Amino acid sequence: MTLFTMSAIYVMIIASLLIAGSFLAAFLWSVRKGHYDDDYTPSIRILLDEPTAGKPTKNDTKAIH
Repeated sequence: MTLFTMSAIYVMIIASLLIAGSFLAAFLWSVRKGHYDDDYTPSIRILLDEPTAGKPTKNDTKAIH
């Protein structure tokens, strides 16, 4: 019984290392593609959006009446 338990542990360790390696490869791929390059704009994006309060939109039925 302990031989089966030890072999199951070895299989689980190998599987977890393969999964961790695939996550590391995906992270490195995304860094090389530039997904994390812009770290300034997301913090000020809310300040750059035009305010919509008070402006009627095309789908606003209250502004038509």
